[in-house]
Amino acid sequence: MNFDFATIMVLALLVCGVIWAVDARLWAPKRRAALAAAESAASAELETETRERIGKEPLLVEYARSFFPVILVVLILRSFLVEPFRIPSGSMIPTLWAGDFILVNKYTYGIRLPVIDAKIIEMGAPQRGDVVVFRYPEKPSIDYIKRIVGLPGDHIAYHDKTVYINGKRASQDSNGPYTQVSTGIPLPAKLKVESIQEMQHEVVVHPGYQTRLDSGEWRVPENSYFVMGDNRDNSNDSRAWGFVPEENLVGKAFMIWMNWRSDGGGVTWERIGKRI
Repeated sequence: MNFDFATIMVLALLVCGVIWAVDARLWAPKRRAALAAAESAASAELETETRERIGKEPLLVEYARSFFPVILVVLILRSFLVEPFRIPSGSMIPTLWAGDFILVNKYTYGIRLPVIDAKIIEMGAPQRGDVVVFRYPEKPSIDYIKRIVGLPGDHIAYHDKTVYINGKRASQDSNGPYTQVSTGIPLPAKLKVESIQEMQHEVVVHPGYQTRLDSGEWRVPENSYFVMGDNRDNSNDSRAWGFVPEENLVGKAFMIWMNWRSDGGGVTWERIGKRI
C-alpha cells in the first residue's frame, strides 16, 4: 500500500466516521439524558444558555461531523472522477510544459477503489495516442505521464527518430524549428507532427543527438502498454525501463487548467484551458 493522498483521505474519513458513530450511539444519548434530568430537576424552564451548555457536542465530535461530508466529496471526486496533477519535467514537450497543472479523467479506463486500486467496473480501453498518468513501474509511489504508443501484443520499433508499429511507419511531417521552451538538450530542436493511426500530435526531436534510446524493438506483453514522451530525446520512458502494467494506469489527461513558470515567468495565460 502506498501511503499517498488517497490513503490519508480514506483514513481521515474513517476516523471522522467512527467518532461521529460513537457519538451517535453512546455520547449523544448521555447528553440528552443529562438535559432531561436537568429539566426535571429545575423548577422553571431552563435558560437557553444552560440547555446549550448541557447538550453541547464535544469539539472533537463537532469537527468530525463537519469534516466527514467534505472529505467524502473530495475523495469521490479525486478517486472516481477527476484528479489534478502538476507536470514536473519537460519529457512531454511540446504537448506539456514543466509547470503545467493538468486534469486527469479517472474513470475512462475503469472505476478503481482508492488505496487498493482494485478495478470494480470496466469502462473503455486505452488507445494509441492517449496521454496517460501512471504509477512508475520501478517505483509505484511516483506518478509519470507519457503517451501510449503500443498496445498489448504490438510490435514496436524505434529507429532514426521514427516509431514503427507492427511494421508500419508512424509518419512525421516537419513543422519547423522548436523554440518555445527549453527541451533540456542544448541542440537545435525540430517540431514534427506525428501520426499514430488517425491521431496526430506534435513531437520534438534533436536530429544530431544520439543516445542508447535511439534504436530498439519490443513486443508489448498482455495487459501492458508501451509509452513514450513527446520530447523524444529527453524522456525516461518504455525504451529505457520497459512496459506499463494495466493496473498501474491512473487515468487519461485531458486538459491544462493552469501553468506557472517556475523560472519567474509567472502564469502562461494562453495555456489555460488547453485540451491535451
